[in-house]
Amino acid sequence: MVVLSRTLRKRARSFTRLIRHSAVTPRTGETRKPVLTENGELALTFIGHSSFFLQTGGKAVLLDPNFAGWLFVLKRLRHPGLRIQDLPAIDLVLVTHAHFDHLHRPSLRAVAQHTERLRGAAPSIILPHNVTDLVADLGFREIIELRWWETCDFDGLKITHVPSRHWGARIIKDDHRAYGGYVVRSQHDSLYHAGDTAYFEGFREIGRRLHPKLALLPIGAYNPPAFRANHTSPEDAVRAFVELGARWMVPMHYGSFRLSHEPMDEPLKLLAKEARRAGIQDRVLVLPEGVTAFF
Repeated sequence: MVVLSRTLRKRARSFTRLIRHSAVTPRTGETRKPVLTENGELALTFIGHSSFFLQTGGKAVLLDPNFAGWLFVLKRLRHPGLRIQDLPAIDLVLVTHAHFDHLHRPSLRAVAQHTERLRGAAPSIILPHNVTDLVADLGFREIIELRWWETCDFDGLKITHVPSRHWGARIIKDDHRAYGGYVVRSQHDSLYHAGDTAYFEGFREIGRRLHPKLALLPIGAYNPPAFRANHTSPEDAVRAFVELGARWMVPMHYGSFRLSHEPMDEPLKLLAKEARRAGIQDRVLVLPEGVTAFF
């Protein structure tokens, strides 16, 4: 009990330092309007943190949408790259797991309401199993739960829920909730969003089974080193990308919220170094918030 108390006090002091540093750090970044495609090609816009606006197969998809200025007491340090009111009607929302920085209820409710105003019907949402209760009251037209390796055919898009190395509890006692990533496939394109994950052997299997063209991989929240049990460092992310066999990598899970103790500008610097070492620097695309890239 004494050891546990000391551990909890140490963690509390560490988190308090993160809060204080975030509170006094000016918010930076730029908000833009997304570039819309009409021909079904793959287009990706980085919103920030692990959030993206995806256009593929003629569908508009949001991945882990989080537009929050604050996560409780933790300040967002870069503006979201997009505003919800500038988005078109959204067909589908994907949420990788229940953690507050990935499943942000106010953002999800606002997205559902925005699409209903534009189209008269709210979007559908896909979640890992045992997460439905967290979004059931937010106004989505359809809620779909998937387990690892299950695939949903959503009007021509094939969504496969894939494993990760992380955990799914939103609070202390709800560790029954599942977690993972997604591979989204249209007729000609495929994209992998890893969610939160540490490095694990499953990257090779995901690549072998689903062959994603574009991989969105997390690179932040790795310091102290114990955090790498649940998060990839830039070095881990480069290794994962090589094992996936994808054509392009876009980094995520950095820069927006101070969730750990590495300097905020360190993940991208280390990523550039590791990419050069692996000879893949021409295949890593760092997207500024709000910028739309076509693949």
